[in-house]
Amino acid sequence: MPNNKLVFDANAILRYILDDIPEQADIVEKIINERESLALPEVIAETVYILTKHYNIERKEAVENIIIFLNETNDKNEILRLALKIFSETNFDFVDCILYANSKQYDIFTFDKKLSGFIGRAFESRQVHLTS
Repeated sequence: MPNNKLVFDANAILRYILDDIPEQADIVEKIINERESLALPEVIAETVYILTKHYNIERKEAVENIIIFLNETNDKNEILRLALKIFSETNFDFVDCILYANSKQYDIFTFDKKLSGFIGRAFESRQVHLTS
């Protein structure tokens, strides 16, 4: 068996969370129990979008289910967990929540005034002098 971690795609995570195709949900569960695995932020962003927009699941419920999945996989990505928490408590889209969660480590540049205000320390576009 390979030594590297296994990464789930959104479809696998959705099958596990929704249990709408039990055979596939069982396979994902078996893999979780047998392999060290994780979910990439990009994949969680897609999963969040599909759960909330396609399945019309409320933000808090979607986040609760994703957190359960992350706990099952022992995924300790604190940035991702913070982004999920923020997403469940605000109206920001999930990618903005990821940016906010990363703002403690990185300066975030945005023209989005709402996001800039939320982050509180993003550069303002007028402070940057662009040259051609």
